[in-house]
Amino acid sequence: MFDTVLVANRGEIAVRVIRTLRSLGVRSVAVFSDADADARHVREADTAVRIGPAPAAESYLSVDRLLDAAARTGAQAVHPGYGFLAENAGFARACEEAGLVFIGPSADAIALMGDKIRAKETVQAAGVPVVPGGRDPELAEAARALGAPVLLKPSAGGGGKGMRLVRDLTVLEEEIAAARREARASFGDDTLLVERWIDRPRHIEIQVLADGHGDVVHLGERECSLQRRHQKIIEEAPSVLLDEATRAAMGEAAVQAARSCGYRGAGTVEFIVPGGNPSQYYFMEMNTRLQVEHPVTELVTGLDLVEWQLRVAAGEKLGFAQEDVTLTGHAVEARICAEDPARGFLPSGGTVLLLNEPQGDGVRTDSGLGEGTEVGSLYDPMLSKVIVHGPDRETALRKLRAALGETVTLGVQTNAGFLRRLLAHPSVVQGDLDTGLVERVVDELVTTDVPEEVYEAAAAVRAKALEPRADGWVDPFSVPNGWRLGGTPRPPAFHLRVQDPVTYTPRGSSTVTDTTVSVTLDGVRHTFHRAGDWIGRDGDAWQVRDHDPVAASLSRSAHAGADSLTAPMPGTVTVVKVAVGDEVAAGQSLLVVEAMKMEHVISAPHAGTVAELDVTPGTTVAMDQVLAVIAPHEEVAQ
Repeated sequence: MFDTVLVANRGEIAVRVIRTLRSLGVRSVAVFSDADADARHVREADTAVRIGPAPAAESYLSVDRLLDAAARTGAQAVHPGYGFLAENAGFARACEEAGLVFIGPSADAIALMGDKIRAKETVQAAGVPVVPGGRDPELAEAARALGAPVLLKPSAGGGGKGMRLVRDLTVLEEEIAAARREARASFGDDTLLVERWIDRPRHIEIQVLADGHGDVVHLGERECSLQRRHQKIIEEAPSVLLDEATRAAMGEAAVQAARSCGYRGAGTVEFIVPGGNPSQYYFMEMNTRLQVEHPVTELVTGLDLVEWQLRVAAGEKLGFAQEDVTLTGHAVEARICAEDPARGFLPSGGTVLLLNEPQGDGVRTDSGLGEGTEVGSLYDPMLSKVIVHGPDRETALRKLRAALGETVTLGVQTNAGFLRRLLAHPSVVQGDLDTGLVERVVDELVTTDVPEEVYEAAAAVRAKALEPRADGWVDPFSVPNGWRLGGTPRPPAFHLRVQDPVTYTPRGSSTVTDTTVSVTLDGVRHTFHRAGDWIGRDGDAWQVRDHDPVAASLSRSAHAGADSLTAPMPGTVTVVKVAVGDEVAAGQSLLVVEAMKMEHVISAPHAGTVAELDVTPGTTVAMDQVLAVIAPHEEVAQ
């Protein structure tokens, strides 16, 4: 076994790898950018090395700086976690050339399986069924031969980027051109393949484990059909779709796929499965790394996959055969992301003011968070994962809903409440899943309405802050008691804003502590966590700001007739296409704000003139920060 391992990643996966290193008595080395100097993975590692400024390209993705950090700390091996470097053949090769063990498969295996076209050809030759399709240069001909609908996919990509579903072949050429542009922008390679589209498919993947001595086993399947925008959000093991015979057949196909590329370490073979006929499964791709959702496999098999990655990389044999692998109970995982469902799932950010992450009694949270953690816009939005294990699926789903209800991340908006409601949806409870389910039911699970008790709780917190000091003094003009000079007192009122401003008059009773607030309305008691101007319950959270109607009125007067364009999410302005004084058309693209690998185009709400422009490329902006003001043409004419 190694003495020292460098963890070439950040966030929850770095913390998770460090946990196993500690349990094995292996010294861990963390790396960090300037933005992560006080991050949890840095604090938990045995030692840590600064590797550059905040942008990932200059720190976490800098091969030279990572190798230098390994050399300076005496690391013998590098664990890439998951993400870009974990499937980068160049990085694996660079580690080998530097005398380091790359904890993962060989560079050749990574390169082979990273090319979707070569991967399909290789596994097909090994007898693994693949989705009917075609490739460049006969892409259009293959698509027409398959017949609509077809799916265009970048050969070099993953994570759903650049994929385009074509249901009308009369627009095939335009769709191919658009898919090439997206592939080139995302992966630097515009090579495409086309596959037959399977309506309402299920996404089922098989975990494999291989050593360097020819032993390959599979560890059962994971159901990953609950996705949004091609990104997994809920995963479980095992799948309710498969019977034992199908599980064994898919497992053997995954083992053959791994053997076909000389695989070593932990990997995942992904299949697309028609929900109506699970016996017709098709190879999609192989992920040559540890998956985000690996904990559900760990909980049903009792195996630590990171430990086995380390043991295999150190040259050990697996020491167990396929018949020794058993699946016990059911496990489900939910990915907690910094995003706001009420705002179209736009990325969110901020400082974690209050944190509660459930652990124990079959509940596990893998997280990179701590109170005080600053969640910025530079890195992936996934913050943590809540995973549960139960004797059966019904129990596991119930426990995960409860665990998400206990999850508190005040200061940063997350999707925890949305996931809790998704897990209670009848189709999910019944196991009637497919990759399009979330998109079909999303409107049922997201609401922009703010419950009255939220305003009641926010008002109670503010009223508590205005109570007399310990010495008995109180500013009489700051107490919202409704007193008026020469008039009848009015009930106290607070000017508040979650989305739209409201004037709220409390009408219930309340109890306020340092971290909670309870209010009783119409005989019903509601209890919230609280921190700063945030309150939350059951996985949902609201930032309730004070609203100054006088200041708002003055602002409206200053920009009468004009529209202020504000940042829809915290991020960085990457493109500015206009200047003050420019004439713009309605719908014209003016700026681009980027956050957490997502771009958002800011367009003109109407024809007019740019009256104000408060940002330049590279400006970091907060959510709702004013970016520009567009004065309509009629106002300019006056």
